[in-house]
Amino acid sequence: MARFVLVPGGWHGGWAFEAVARALSSEGHEVQALTLAGLGDEPANGVNLERHIDEVVQALRERDTPAVLVGHSYGGIPITGAADKEPSRVEAIVYADAYVPDHGASVWSLTTPAYRERFIAGAAADGLTCTPPGHLDRRCRPHPIATFLQAIQLTGNWRNVRSKAFVAACGWEGSPFVELYERLRRDPEWATHPLACAHDIPRLAPEALTKILLTYA
Repeated sequence: MARFVLVPGGWHGGWAFEAVARALSSEGHEVQALTLAGLGDEPANGVNLERHIDEVVQALRERDTPAVLVGHSYGGIPITGAADKEPSRVEAIVYADAYVPDHGASVWSLTTPAYRERFIAGAAADGLTCTPPGHLDRRCRPHPIATFLQAIQLTGNWRNVRSKAFVAACGWEGSPFVELYERLRRDPEWATHPLACAHDIPRLAPEALTKILLTYA
């Protein structure tokens, strides 16, 4: 039996991985889909990137079994920070159309101008949270803007994780991950998996994502 810790993208909670979690559980694996601080029912005041990283670290520390750590979109940032702090507790790290940061990077620095404009517009109401785009699921919550802006602090230990994979959603325009995918697919330390779907891989291609994740179990 393997253990999976799933971290959703911006504005989403653990519910975004419902289909994937159900499929992995049906295969006998332990699954924990996180809803990070500020993205559930509690207020988002004071939530920053370091808080989200610490929550993923705590999830890793709850069991002695190393986990397959999975992040979608924004989730790539906190899973990298957590793996950097606890690389021995991570069996594999899988980025599902997600940001893969170097030391000092942030979602803001890694994304496209179009997404930066979206963040600015979304934060206009209170300057603390970014409202979800209108096309997203109604369960989405305003996202703590500090988690998009704060620069991640890394030692590089996360690169010691044995298996690193990038799952690319190749069926949408405006992706901030095209150059990243092209670079990683030429890197022998990485496995890459292209999928013909739009960005929300956990909900649009749960069967395909589950099949990929099971290869790291």
